[in-house]
Amino acid sequence: MTNLAESPVTSRPKENYILSITIIGIFFFIFGFVTWLNSVLIPFLKIACEKNNFESYFVAFAFYISYFVMAIPSSFMLKKTGFKNGMSLGLVLMAIGALIFIPAAYSRMYGLFLLGLFVQGTGLAVLQTASNPYVTILGPLESAAKRISIMGICNKIAGVISPLILGTIVLKGMDRYDKTLLGAMDEWQKNAMLNDLAARIILPYVIMALVLVILALLLKFSAIPDIDTDKEDDTISSATHSKTNIFQFPQLVLGVVAIFVYVGVEVIAVDTIINYGKARGFSFELSKYFASYTLAAMVLGYIIGIIAIPKYLKQEKALMISAMLGLGFGILAIFSAGIHFQTTFLFTLAGFSMLLPFDLSVFFIALLGLANAIMWPAIWPLAIDGLGRFTKIGSSLLIMGIAGGALIPLLYGRMVDSFSPTQAYWILTPCYMFIFYYAMTGHKIRSWKYQH
Repeated sequence: MTNLAESPVTSRPKENYILSITIIGIFFFIFGFVTWLNSVLIPFLKIACEKNNFESYFVAFAFYISYFVMAIPSSFMLKKTGFKNGMSLGLVLMAIGALIFIPAAYSRMYGLFLLGLFVQGTGLAVLQTASNPYVTILGPLESAAKRISIMGICNKIAGVISPLILGTIVLKGMDRYDKTLLGAMDEWQKNAMLNDLAARIILPYVIMALVLVILALLLKFSAIPDIDTDKEDDTISSATHSKTNIFQFPQLVLGVVAIFVYVGVEVIAVDTIINYGKARGFSFELSKYFASYTLAAMVLGYIIGIIAIPKYLKQEKALMISAMLGLGFGILAIFSAGIHFQTTFLFTLAGFSMLLPFDLSVFFIALLGLANAIMWPAIWPLAIDGLGRFTKIGSSLLIMGIAGGALIPLLYGRMVDSFSPTQAYWILTPCYMFIFYYAMTGHKIRSWKYQH
């Protein structure tokens, strides 16, 4: 049985190992920067393209469904291109997706925006399919959650920054684009205002495309080594020799479901909170900060994970605690909505000051970031444990589970239109309950046969 610590990456010179980790860290920063822009795009495109709540969450659907569609093709592509060239191609695809926003903004065609998001998601699917197994095999399985947590910090720090940058550009003064105000205008005036609004998105996405192309070229000619996981696939577990297909691994199948519901609640916690702040009475210029609150809470959660796992907490125990916290914070957010404790406070750092909003119910939604933080790094290694030669296809199925970020927020949007933004958060409850089950029991199951 091969020791994962002696992986193809870690067996190379130390400088190559450090370079590999650094570059993968940059990729996780990119994942976060691009992914969490959706929290701003949803309210922005809802107004610019005149959509209701349900329709606006197709932003998340188009972005995350690409993982479901492209995860297995990405795995086959990486076998042909190698990890390094495949990741360069992923960056180029993301740049193409960003450029599609230009004709989308000029025409205000919602379908074109969604196409751009799908293409960006496709590029990210390639990058994720390559980078997550890469990080997992850099050392022992029991510390995999710690390594992925470090990558998660890179991801979520970018997520804290990106909504603030894009929000400052595109949400400024957007409260004047009120439905009542727009309804009072004639068609020409309304279209002129909305066209001006849509045009705000062009420059940020042109800059993004240029940066992504430059990164693709730098990666192409960098010294980062390719990895060969075939040896690990054949030797990690002799138990896999009796298996004939990937669905004979309950820990993986249940892990895919856990990833599905986890990504769903994570996306809800970030991508709905700006609209929720607006529904709670804050202006867009203030509510744009709420997504960064959630992501800052996730950074704190990752730091706790790095310190605690595996020294003080096993991965499955940490996952169990996280699920209980998520369940508690979600219920508190719903029941505290009747307590209208709202205020703003002045935040000052290094001489820079900003006025930040606070609302009790929104605060509990933001705290979901803390609960969600270490779920991905805990679920992933538990799900692929013992897959042996099925590790690559198993990783692809887990990436497909990211489709939870496409479907669950869409259901949330439908519940908002049918009930209210607050009551729609009941959708969180069954999701966290399943994650708790997986942490307590699901990850231990090694056969679908009834176990005494």
